[in-house]
Amino acid sequence: MSEPNGDRGHLLTERSNPASEALDRLPTADLVELFCANDLLPQQAVAAAAPALTAAIDAIAARLGAGGRLFYLGAGTSGRLGVLDAAECPPTFCSPPEQVQGVLAGGAAALLRSSEGLEDLHQAGRDDLLARGFSATDALVGIAAGGTTPYVLGGLDHGRAIGALTVAMACVPADQAAMPCDIDIRLLTGPELLTGSTRLKAGTATKMALNILSTGVMVRLGKVFGNRMVDVAVTNSKLEDRALRILRDLAGLPRTQAQELLQQARGSVRLALLMAASGLEAQAARDALERHGPGLRQALDALAVSLPAAPRSR
Repeated sequence: MSEPNGDRGHLLTERSNPASEALDRLPTADLVELFCANDLLPQQAVAAAAPALTAAIDAIAARLGAGGRLFYLGAGTSGRLGVLDAAECPPTFCSPPEQVQGVLAGGAAALLRSSEGLEDLHQAGRDDLLARGFSATDALVGIAAGGTTPYVLGGLDHGRAIGALTVAMACVPADQAAMPCDIDIRLLTGPELLTGSTRLKAGTATKMALNILSTGVMVRLGKVFGNRMVDVAVTNSKLEDRALRILRDLAGLPRTQAQELLQQARGSVRLALLMAASGLEAQAARDALERHGPGLRQALDALAVSLPAAPRSR
């Protein structure tokens, strides 16, 4: 498939915004006010895409629950946002680094130095996925603000051809730029205040949508109990303090006892919580999680025990 080399002026993300036609002449206070007003639009765009986000979360969680992986594929700002979201999953959810991966046109070097020319290579999207071992069991989210990036379209074409789950994320209507996918997420933020600069509203909406997507998937995978990150990786003092507060708030443990239990659980908050609720030793609690989990709630229910300080379900 070749790059559509025609005029992209019809794309929503490339149109001129009448509200900012005199942007260079505005007093600074008025410029800031204009940006603040426009930055309400990404929230509305994400809310309008809720049905597609819902479908994507459930479909991706099913793939990951069966042993598959999630790949974000993009170029420029879109790709960097995917890499950012993927990088935040292991420390937040203690997920394996390979479970959620960000694939950026140009690789790691493009994180710091733009490599826009690489996004024009349709075959490169497929090649970069193949290099990661991308397979039919995996899920792919192709991110392209304008919906026309050949690198992303090539990856989505490949994903569909091999039977992987394919999700498209763009900031233009589907009738302006069709993308090959199973689930189509459209974040319609309108023309940018700086014409064509999709790092602005389009980038903001994309970041918001990825936040919802990855968090929702991890909730469905049992990485969250209530609204607590019970699989948080305890890798520094801040995260240790958070873990101890979770044990205090959910299990009613004083800090010293919480520290002892967390040490026995080798830093696993989820395991420490199950030990606190059940009275099981670390290995027995670990076995129970493997049998009844992966989520803490499923294990608690299977053992017919509860956390004394946890809020009850409504």
